[in-house]
Amino acid sequence: MQKKISMILLMLFCAPFYLMAQNNISGIVTDSETNSPLPGATIVIKGTSTGVTTDFDGKYSIQASEGSVLVFSYIGFEPVEKEVTTDVINVTLKNDVAQLDEVVIIGYGTTTKKDATGSVQLLTSKDLNKGAITTADQMIAGKSAGVRVVNNGGDPDAGINIRIRGGSSLNANNSPLIVIDGVPLSNQNPAGQANPLTLINPNDIESFSVLKDASSTAIYGSRASNGVIIITTKTGTKGAPQFNFSSNVQVGTLSRTIDIFESSEYTDFIQNTYPNSSELLGLNGTIYDTNWQDEIYRTSYTLNNNLTARGNLFNKIPIRASFGHSEINGILKESQLNRYTASLNISPEFFDQHLKLTINAKGIATEKDQPDGGAIGSALTANPTLPVYDPDGGIFGGFYQLTDDQGIVGPANPLALLKQRERNEDADRFIGNMELRYKIHGLEDLTAVINTGIDYSESTINEYFLPSAVASYSIFESLPIFNNFSENYSEDQVKRDHLLDAYLSYEKLWDGALRKIDVQAGYAYQNFTTQGVTYPTTTENGFRESQQPFKYYTELNLQSYFARTNLNFYDKYLLTASLRADGSSLFAKDQRWGYFPAVALAWKIDSENFLKDAEWLSQLKLRLGWGLTGQQDITGPVGFYPNTALYDDGDPTVSYIFGDRAVTTYRANAFNPDLSWEKTSTYNIGIDFDMFSSILSGTIDAYTRNTTDLLAEVPQSEGALRNRFVSNVGETDSKGFEAALQIRPIQTNNFTLEFNSNVGFNETYIKDLDNITQFASGGGIGRGTGVNIGQTAVGERNRTFWLYEQIYTADGAPIEDAFVDQNGDGVISDSDRIFIPFEPKWTYGFGTYMQFKSLDLTANFRGQIGGRIYNGNLLNRGFTASVIPLTDTGFINNALNLYDGTRYNGFSNIPSDLQALSDFYVSDASFLRLDNITLGYNLKPFDDKKIGLRIYGSANNVFVVTDYEGLDPENFDGIEASPYARPRTFTLGLNLDF
Repeated sequence: MQKKISMILLMLFCAPFYLMAQNNISGIVTDSETNSPLPGATIVIKGTSTGVTTDFDGKYSIQASEGSVLVFSYIGFEPVEKEVTTDVINVTLKNDVAQLDEVVIIGYGTTTKKDATGSVQLLTSKDLNKGAITTADQMIAGKSAGVRVVNNGGDPDAGINIRIRGGSSLNANNSPLIVIDGVPLSNQNPAGQANPLTLINPNDIESFSVLKDASSTAIYGSRASNGVIIITTKTGTKGAPQFNFSSNVQVGTLSRTIDIFESSEYTDFIQNTYPNSSELLGLNGTIYDTNWQDEIYRTSYTLNNNLTARGNLFNKIPIRASFGHSEINGILKESQLNRYTASLNISPEFFDQHLKLTINAKGIATEKDQPDGGAIGSALTANPTLPVYDPDGGIFGGFYQLTDDQGIVGPANPLALLKQRERNEDADRFIGNMELRYKIHGLEDLTAVINTGIDYSESTINEYFLPSAVASYSIFESLPIFNNFSENYSEDQVKRDHLLDAYLSYEKLWDGALRKIDVQAGYAYQNFTTQGVTYPTTTENGFRESQQPFKYYTELNLQSYFARTNLNFYDKYLLTASLRADGSSLFAKDQRWGYFPAVALAWKIDSENFLKDAEWLSQLKLRLGWGLTGQQDITGPVGFYPNTALYDDGDPTVSYIFGDRAVTTYRANAFNPDLSWEKTSTYNIGIDFDMFSSILSGTIDAYTRNTTDLLAEVPQSEGALRNRFVSNVGETDSKGFEAALQIRPIQTNNFTLEFNSNVGFNETYIKDLDNITQFASGGGIGRGTGVNIGQTAVGERNRTFWLYEQIYTADGAPIEDAFVDQNGDGVISDSDRIFIPFEPKWTYGFGTYMQFKSLDLTANFRGQIGGRIYNGNLLNRGFTASVIPLTDTGFINNALNLYDGTRYNGFSNIPSDLQALSDFYVSDASFLRLDNITLGYNLKPFDDKKIGLRIYGSANNVFVVTDYEGLDPENFDGIEASPYARPRTFTLGLNLDF
């Protein structure tokens, strides 16, 4: 005993000398399969937080004493421990394909790919789209089976529509829940921001976790009926400081235009078809050659710069900070978005790593110039033989505008619409959270977690009509458009969204039949408030006059209790069960709470005795899942207080005149105290497989989904406060199939070849609408009041057109107002209209990655099979009489170029409202798009091997293969009118690591 005590005292005495005897240990970390270096691998002295990471060439250097143990690790590889016995330690890491331990965020916890029981896909940096990426949604378009990402055109801040498995509702929200670093975003965007994913710099994103089926999403309850996208950003490092600078320049060009008459073609058409109107060609005998689409569009440029620093402050606090600036110009003139982003991640650990504090902070400031979108439609209509600028200078700031003694006639000058209006939409936004994760002393298997977050934004919108350098008003003195150079509209808004999650997590490993238990239970609180004021104006005596400010305030509160357990039996059989109770302020007290359970089973077939020795098989897993999710987000159609009888301040544009004052009134709001939860039940079966050392891997899923108590905006009875309001009506049934496949046929030291593909099928049918057979569901086509083509009907697919079937002549020409009599009663009526779904059943994506030594090539395609588009341009500009106004106003319009030199292949007269309801205007929207192609090269320009430089060039929206004759077949709403064209973009960029 005395000898042992003496040895301990001697060791304690010598310890400082051992600590002083630190050696410089260096080496290289490589991949066992390819022998290539692994940059970013982590080396930590075991039992400490001291560590470093490898440089671009896989090299490292660390101070460690002899006899200490170094732990080498890298995501996707098996960790290795090495005792320090020499100054040079080279390590080879093996692929961890057997364990498939990539971490997947699943909400209030994590799992691994091998242990996931639901339909969950992890997309990391190697999987995402490359090239001209300015917003996060562009990174995942076409990359996940069953996930459809469609933006609203080429606007730098174009709104997006993301659908996972097609969405589950009729009129309630169908967008997935988006969670950024533990903070769920509101579905209401701040004023001045159309795309919610503009707020996060793509350069900061580490991964996307896409949760598709109800067994994986039900833990989020009422906000998860349409799937969940969890975005995780990059964090600090325990190793040496690392810096990255990335920069790229993008040039955008107009990829396609709508085929309207050019000046010479237009002149021939008018002279041959309407010779009496030939005098309206040109100005003062001069025929101008004006391409109005060329006048409003431009070659755009975008500049992106990002600087990132990662490190380990005081060898104790991993930290990452980044700053980014993007100057994004749209191809439509006067369209621009300046974005400034900053992020900070700090994740220190205390009390012998029992307490982990994680702080995420992201700030964004956007300055947007939003042009007058009416210029696009005007450019399609304006006479191409007229000049852009007035030869005599004129009174319109130099722009030519056709007028008569009543004022402007014909379409407004398209370029003037862009140049003589300015609309500034500025928004500052902060999103951040602080998470405390405490592993309880003495009960290390039990962890207490508190997560608080905030999403705060301030927005300002100001719109002006700019001066036109008017020299003389002459007869136009009383016309507002010429005198109105003051502010036209302004708005100030503040949004505050608060979050609190508090839960306990218990995780325990055993050696018996139950190998692992992982349980979470807790409480979630979310509160969303928006308040603001608008300052409308009206025209008084030719000048803009401010009206009474209109204030608004909305609030939504959600509170929840949730629990989930994950059980692992024999490391073969997995069980997940969860329950969430949600309360929403949108519903009355007796309808407020909804309960959403879920359960999933998984069988790891590869772990069975008859397969566990099969070296060719890394994973074979069967998954079965069921879950119930809810829906309450109906604020779009009915506001935030749909269950309560309230009076609102009337719209300031609708007022009563008392004497010389315009006074707004209070109005009664429609309400429905019986509103309750929409409920979606989903069954899912899936297979995950990984074979031949990951040469072949993939996943296959099939599902059915039933939604009941649909929240739909339906017609109301006579005498109601509104003719349409939201009620719980009926149900829908959906079914779908998804498959994703990855093939890696070549993985060598000098050459890598990979292929990936995915396909998704989805269709939703309306099974019941209670006592309603069908009702209109939007689809305005620019005609008179009530001329809509969208329809919701029992027995039909969701999102359909309701149209007549066109009759044609023997040579294929449509006969005006002639339709198929579907029921044979001799009368053309609504009963003869047919339903035409416009959403595609099939979506797909595929791509390839090749690397030869330092050269790499990536290409990604995506598309859809089926779907329909109603060509609004063909309706409104595809007939000969569209060039001649109905009254003698002295102007002529342009039209679609359907003239073959002898006849115009369209209708003669303006189509009637009945003809507008013809399927003649509907086209197949199938397409294949080469979304992006990127070629990169890794350089080693300096002797300092810690510096790595990659240069790359890419092209986005390279080409589209389609039979659609309009502008673009990719259209979420199914109607093409005057769209903002998507540009073709070319990018040159670099990434510098040092």
